[in-house]
Amino acid sequence: MLINHLLPCGTLTDAGSSFWRTLSINEKLDLLFFLRSVRMLDRRMVLWQRQGKIGTYAPVEGQEAAQVGSAYALDKKDWVFPSYREQGVAFTFGISTTSIIQYWSGRIEGCKPPIGYRYVPPTVPIATQLPHAVGAAWSIKKKKETGIAIAYFGDGATSEGDFHEALNFASIFDLPVLFFCQNNGYAISVPFAEQSATKTVVEKASAYGINAYQVDGNDVLAVYHVVKTAKSKRKPALIEAVTYRTGAHTTADDASRYRPEGEVRIWLNRDPLYRYEQLCLKEGLLDEDQIEKQDQQVAKELDRTMREVEKSHPNPSSLFTHVYHQIPDWLKKQQEEAANDVNHGSIHC
Repeated sequence: MLINHLLPCGTLTDAGSSFWRTLSINEKLDLLFFLRSVRMLDRRMVLWQRQGKIGTYAPVEGQEAAQVGSAYALDKKDWVFPSYREQGVAFTFGISTTSIIQYWSGRIEGCKPPIGYRYVPPTVPIATQLPHAVGAAWSIKKKKETGIAIAYFGDGATSEGDFHEALNFASIFDLPVLFFCQNNGYAISVPFAEQSATKTVVEKASAYGINAYQVDGNDVLAVYHVVKTAKSKRKPALIEAVTYRTGAHTTADDASRYRPEGEVRIWLNRDPLYRYEQLCLKEGLLDEDQIEKQDQQVAKELDRTMREVEKSHPNPSSLFTHVYHQIPDWLKKQQEEAANDVNHGSIHC
């Protein structure tokens, strides 16, 4: 059964009303701030990619509630294992926009979280982060720590062997790990119905005997509530956030070739930001002028951050590190040549 707290029009369900009353004003406003900031960041990243300022980019628009709601339920003692589309998770969890932009610019600095944050670099290979999250959860249990591990992935990852191995291991050892699937309907261009005999992701949990939740991934309140609840149990759980990416898989993709226009329009009417913003306006938490002023401040900060990233120069030595434990002589020679070229002005980064 799909868990839902907030309808597309911005009206609370009965369960949503009960949960809404438990939240402080600051929590309610935080969720709106993160939703709006992530969307603004995402749209700017697409624009910057078109301008050649960053590389190929995976847009997150449409999935903001799934990412913001889940990440808002986490804290610094938790281990986070993201895939390549988790900009909303990163921003909400506390990763700087500088780091996010650096990652998509191909900079090694973008893979290093702030001190004290257990946020590993985004994983591009499909589903490989799931066993990693299980390993972290096993360590948490062995050390009797209080945190949990969470792995983020898309519906396509459920067809990988790593998905089975991770859920099976987590189940056997009863580990504090959450498997958070953002089912946006497509594994790049392959619809979910063509890659899975089950109609949902969440029903796969029964094979492993673990907790399962299916939540409206466009409902930030329901996602926050579900992850907060699952986290408190400190047991393995599979969470399916039913959502949709309104844009392409990446900026190198043409989604119109495999998605019908009518389907996209249906999901645009379920926009996660619009419904929560309408709720906040109805509740009198802020007005449209305040929202616009906040947007201007966020936009100004994002543009400033991009300018700073563009001014900074990457260290060419990063091309040679983190590959070999001991750099081979032939590669060491190239590293020295690159360093000499930089010192003599032959390379301009």
